[in-house]
Amino acid sequence: MKILCITHADFESPGVIESWAQKRGYDFLICCPYKRNLLPPYNEFDFLIIMGGPQSPLELEKAPYLRDEIVLIQQAIEQNKLVLGFCLGAQLIGEALGGKTMRSPEKEVGVYPLMLTKEGLKDDLLQGSPQSFPVIHWHNDMPGMTEESRVLAYSKGCPRQVIRYKSGVYGFQCHLEITLDGMRGMIEAVPGDLAPSQYTQNADELLRQDYLSINQRMEYILDRLIALGENLNEKVAI
Repeated sequence: MKILCITHADFESPGVIESWAQKRGYDFLICCPYKRNLLPPYNEFDFLIIMGGPQSPLELEKAPYLRDEIVLIQQAIEQNKLVLGFCLGAQLIGEALGGKTMRSPEKEVGVYPLMLTKEGLKDDLLQGSPQSFPVIHWHNDMPGMTEESRVLAYSKGCPRQVIRYKSGVYGFQCHLEITLDGMRGMIEAVPGDLAPSQYTQNADELLRQDYLSINQRMEYILDRLIALGENLNEKVAI
């Protein structure tokens, strides 16, 4: 399994995803277009992961390299690769499929519950998950929708938290990959994001959260996605 992980800021790393890949023996390449890294072609990976970041698809002129990422996402989807996006990454998947990014009804920064929809309870990726569980939020925007996409989970502050765009293609507006150390780094890097709001926790509250259990759920979901990809490949081969 060859995984390409695109990141968008030094303070927003793959977190537990990288250690998960190492434990499973997968090849894991991190590419940083914001540092002028060139994106590899779609035939050099099996699984594309697009991380979050401070950029916004609503302001592509400020980060024109995002357009190249959108093209790569389109190519990966056309070639039946696994594609998973978090926060900005989820929004870029939506953009690649024609769904326009929107402002979230509420800014969310903190650990708050996620609620699965009826579609989410039936979805292969989330099977075995409780109807509600805590995840990490750090966003102002939310992914766009397409005719084929389905909302699998929502929060009180955002109606589009997990979206299935196609089989094997998922966008998470929320985060499950951020570790406690990663959270410390984000708090230090962008303290202005902690300006009070209805769904914003302060630094002390953020650092008291149980990231280990959230990270374990991330690993569970990643394992399910890999298994889902294997089933999809078998169907394509037939």
